[in-house]
Amino acid sequence: MITSENNAKLKEMVKLQKNARYRKKEGLFVAEGIKLVLEAARFGRLRQVLIRESLWRDRWQEKPEEEIAKEFFHDKRRVGVDVVPDVLFDQIADTVTPQGILGMVDMPSYTLEEILSKTSKLYLVLDDLRDPGNLGTMIRTAEAAGAAGVIMSKGTVDLFNPKVVRATMGAIFRVPFLYVAHLSETIEQMKEKGIAVYGTLLEESRAYDEPDYTKPSAVVVGNEANGISREVQESLSGRIHIPMMGSVESLNAAVASAVVLYEAARQRRKTI
Repeated sequence: MITSENNAKLKEMVKLQKNARYRKKEGLFVAEGIKLVLEAARFGRLRQVLIRESLWRDRWQEKPEEEIAKEFFHDKRRVGVDVVPDVLFDQIADTVTPQGILGMVDMPSYTLEEILSKTSKLYLVLDDLRDPGNLGTMIRTAEAAGAAGVIMSKGTVDLFNPKVVRATMGAIFRVPFLYVAHLSETIEQMKEKGIAVYGTLLEESRAYDEPDYTKPSAVVVGNEANGISREVQESLSGRIHIPMMGSVESLNAAVASAVVLYEAARQRRKTI
């Protein structure tokens, strides 16, 4: 039982939640909630667990140690499990109504070569996306639509921000991703490998359901306020838009990506 707010494990969890630079330096992030923590354990990425005392009593206190080990340990990796009084736990949790469990997790990492070698050949590309909720939702949607990976500009919000992690609902462990320094150069590399890269733009574009997404394809979604940067626009294979009725001028970035990715998934299902 941890009883002091000065405990080193508590301080580490708080620092990882609040400091993106520290997360990157340590290669660690925080997962909050039973689903995310157990998913981290399943992928062998869990290092440390802090559990709210009331949750521990309700779910684990009466269980044999070997049963607890099966939930939190992977390939016999040692995972620290500590119980924290409710009042103290609530002080360090990132959410207003804490789910009662925090996990310290190793960051996954991928290379461009790994992502482009996936058999799906459908990709989501993000140009300076800034909203944490949007990014988490888009990672989750990419998995659901069968995308091979998500490629992001260096200006895109931190994937390991606690809000983003929660919004992925575990997809962060299953969808390959990569931040790149020069997105336009990466798009050129994708095109060299036969991947058609379509940007969501209103000007000089065709309807989103016109391209043939059964071929290797990527969908680019831009910044919520400014759209796709001029440099990235110049590297695109084509431009697409989502026709809208009424007086609506644009859709939320996460919604737009879902519409196009699911059109690609629909076309691909018809070829199976």
